[in-house]
Amino acid sequence: MWIVSVFTFWQTVGNNRVHGKGPIVPIHTSWRWGVSMAQVSRVQVMAHRGASRAEQENTLAAFRRAGEMGAHAVELDVRRSSDGVLVVHHNPHLTDGRLVAATAHAQLPTSVPTLGEALDACAGMWVNVEIKNDPEEPDFDATESIADETLAHLLARNEDDRWLVSCFRMETVDRCRALAPQIKTAWLCVQAPEGIAATLVKKGHLAVHPWVKTLTRDTIDACHAAGVQVNTWTCDDPARMAELIEWGIDGICTNEPDVALGVLGR
Repeated sequence: MWIVSVFTFWQTVGNNRVHGKGPIVPIHTSWRWGVSMAQVSRVQVMAHRGASRAEQENTLAAFRRAGEMGAHAVELDVRRSSDGVLVVHHNPHLTDGRLVAATAHAQLPTSVPTLGEALDACAGMWVNVEIKNDPEEPDFDATESIADETLAHLLARNEDDRWLVSCFRMETVDRCRALAPQIKTAWLCVQAPEGIAATLVKKGHLAVHPWVKTLTRDTIDACHAAGVQVNTWTCDDPARMAELIEWGIDGICTNEPDVALGVLGR
């Protein structure tokens, strides 16, 4: 039954999903994976840097495409240009080698949107705003002013319920929580350490975002027991998605939101 189910799922995906332009046909498949409707009803699909398998990542086209596919949310990355404009770009450097933080906004490629433009393109979805502030990267900001400016931008939009702010640096997430406790926060990590749920509850953070390859059912259970949500990155494997849904995952960040929605039967 399992072998037949996997074949049927991929046959459906192959017939109905297009990685480029064109309509996305709903794929109602969750029952084939043995996942109950109660398990899928609350799972959120986050488009990683937008629908980044179908469009160039972190672009307006990728964000709009995610909405067309039916994603619940978009995950995007925030950095600053040399003249202080908040822009959306994953790596500290552009493809031509220039440092984003050392380049004026007007000199950035037109494909790099401002944070405001990106959020506008995510209309109808909530947004996981990841602040890039890694001490190992050349644009690291020990003063946390990038957190201050990002939160100021989000607050000015008066849509607090639409935002979830995350970062790999706990100090940055803590700063965001202190600045705007009405905006949800989450800590990104490669692997969730034992006891992290209690730490996050104490700090007032909503969720932890561990890497999919290290995530265990025990971690999800421990976090849920403490009232902490678990969203994982980055999962494109439908079998793994189904397993995570059965474990009770809250959110799946994926390059292929159409596939995740298909597993959920939405």
